Amino acid sequence: MTARMLAATVAQHAATMPHDVAFVAAAGGQSTWASHYESAIGMAATLTTRWPARSRIAIQMADGPEVHAVMLACELAGLVAVGIGARANAREVEHLMHRTGACAILRDIPAASPSDGIDPARAFTPDELWFVNSTSGTTGLPKCVMHHQARWFAFHELAQVAARFTDDDVFMSVLPAPFGFGLWTAHFTPTIAGRPCVLLERFSPEAVCAAIEQHRVTVLAAVSTQFVMMLNSPAFDAHDLSSLRVLFTGGEMVPYERALEFEQRSGRCRVLQFYGSNETGALSNTDLDDDADTRLRTAGHVIPEMHVRLLHPETGDDVTESGGPGVAACRGPVTCLGYYDDPEANALLVTPDGWMRTGDLCTIDSRGVLTVAGRSSDVIIRGGKNLSAAVIEDECATMPGVLLAAAVAKPDAVFGERVCVFCAVSPDTPHFTLDELVAHLDRRGCAKELWPEHLVIVDGDLPRSSGGKVAKGELRAQARNL
Repeated sequence: MTARMLAATVAQHAATMPHDVAFVAAAGGQSTWASHYESAIGMAATLTTRWPARSRIAIQMADGPEVHAVMLACELAGLVAVGIGARANAREVEHLMHRTGACAILRDIPAASPSDGIDPARAFTPDELWFVNSTSGTTGLPKCVMHHQARWFAFHELAQVAARFTDDDVFMSVLPAPFGFGLWTAHFTPTIAGRPCVLLERFSPEAVCAAIEQHRVTVLAAVSTQFVMMLNSPAFDAHDLSSLRVLFTGGEMVPYERALEFEQRSGRCRVLQFYGSNETGALSNTDLDDDADTRLRTAGHVIPEMHVRLLHPETGDDVTESGGPGVAACRGPVTCLGYYDDPEANALLVTPDGWMRTGDLCTIDSRGVLTVAGRSSDVIIRGGKNLSAAVIEDECATMPGVLLAAAVAKPDAVFGERVCVFCAVSPDTPHFTLDELVAHLDRRGCAKELWPEHLVIVDGDLPRSSGGKVAKGELRAQARNL
């Protein structure tokens, strides 16, 4: 695919299929390619009178067609947008504004001005810094990730091969727009494909199921927690979801049994994922040709163009040939430009010879299939034994009534650390005891070393970062005080 910018793609759609639907607000209202482009052009005309090209302008808006129009307007105006999650608190917003040097924050749609065209000298190039967003902020204040558009066009090509998009597809993304998963599933891929994208201002399983039925959504993007919440809602069986053919998920470990259940109960849908991060993009992926075990128990085949390798977590030596485990690292077309104005963080992100680390411990088998063992920083060390929090979470999530499980280390004077599990349960689930959870894991044949030693039941949901991921730092703080 020839490198280009999204604004040029939207302009082409506005000229060749002006009345086709671009974005749909699940709560009501929609925009066509013509109205989407005209709105962005009008806002861009206003923005160019306020700030010089390449100024950093923060955007903090609810998800919906409007935020994508504002993002497009910033691109047209040659302004580097700083995407801030709608749920970010005041401290996080202040940090991101200060770190990036953003000179203003947009929380509403800017007024439009008449325009005879935007100065072409303000235009971005595909490899240039265009957008800054934050890490998920699961621990401490987030870092600022720099994006160029070439990476997302390259990502789209990978997604096209994996899911085989068609002219009949209708997309729906329920991820926060400013983050990596939301960028490619809402802002880029549907637009490049020229297909409509259905958006929710705020996620609820009932609203998602209703929108899938109403708009005959074929490609859904949701993190694991969200699709599990859909499965646990009566709305899943109350609505016709047979139009779904692909669920892109990730962001958290994919629970095998619930993913398989999603496929079986929805009909023809297949659960796919890209493994990577906001920083690295994708290192591996599953596709429609993979069997269920590969799709749902692994992160799929490594992507050749990303030159994936495994590094010893302590020495940094290459352990790829042995299959690992090691910290997955890569170098390829879908990586970011690094962290904004943060040399210390960049030194940890990228090795001296240019390999970008994921921070995840992974293995790669003889078929080139990558499996995530857990974050290198998310390992519980009990009595000198390294235990993967991700594996413990996957096992505990099979307990009936559990919506989501999160495992963290609780400091211990004897063993150094013990396993503490937080289980979010549905409102109608009776609280179970630690002994009952352990008995369930024993019946499953789960290794005793993975059994939790502390249990906290949470009604509803676990605490979240602004990016929607579980706030492990907050849970670790709670565990220390148990």
